[in-house]
Amino acid sequence: MQNKILVTVARQYGSGGREIGNRVAELLGIPLYDREIITGAAAAADLHPEVAEREDEKAASSLLYTLAMGAHFHIPTAAAATHLPINDRLFMHQSDYIHDRAAEGSGVFIGRCADYVLREEPTRLSVFIFAPTEARCERVMLRHPELTRTAALDLITKTDRRRASYYNFYTGGKWGKYENYHLLLDSHVLGIEEAAATIAEAARRHAAR
Repeated sequence: MQNKILVTVARQYGSGGREIGNRVAELLGIPLYDREIITGAAAAADLHPEVAEREDEKAASSLLYTLAMGAHFHIPTAAAATHLPINDRLFMHQSDYIHDRAAEGSGVFIGRCADYVLREEPTRLSVFIFAPTEARCERVMLRHPELTRTAALDLITKTDRRRASYYNFYTGGKWGKYENYHLLLDSHVLGIEEAAATIAEAARRHAAR
């Protein structure tokens, strides 16, 4: 029986990480979990999808709460969970959703600290996608033609800062630090197709060990 193939994709904003993850899933013929993680968590937490979307990949905003929790998030008892901020409830339910899908079989998971959530899975391949700032700016402006270069750069900075804060808070690690990942790929050098093919082949080999 073939081992499960589990790929987690963390990405800088504008690096094409979502497109690469989608292509990896196509090449491997396995499910992609991206927005599905949000909607699944929203349903489990009894939250409106728009609320979950707004709070996606955001750490708890209360400074006092953050200080009280310590360096990173500790999963509380089910009884206490109902009193947590929305962000923390979403993280818990997103983590459950990721665990459940991984238990069912193979999959590609985009963001949401999936590399940390699935850290005990032996066949997990964790990837970080990055690219030069200028290349990311061009990609963002193509996706959002209404943005000026200054606005695109501002969006990149704010989104990456938010993702880093989310990851660092809930995992106690450091977003983008090479020790957290098996592969770090520059999408500007490789392009979407080559990056996806590289990840797919590495995932196959890793799962086969």
